[in-house]
Amino acid sequence: MSKNELDKAALDLLAVRAMIEELQAEAEALTDKIKGAMIDQGAEVLEGEGWKASWKNVNSSRFDSKAFKAAHGDLYTEF
Repeated sequence: MSKNELDKAALDLLAVRAMIEELQAEAEALTDKIKGAMIDQGAEVLEGEGWKASWKNVNSSRFDSKAFKAAHGDLYTEF
């Protein structure tokens, strides 16, 4: 690959990455708009012509092994 071709490829890559960032931001804004409509309507699922969207909050609880190790090091090493 010549230096000119390599320069063009690198510049094209930078341009594509910039487009990806813009599209991700646009997708996030549209997602938020749809979520807002779902909240306004009190719906977990919305459907339209050729599309269906579902969204719900998920609460999770996870075990904090670092805190457990700090508080109960002897039990942590045992298990």
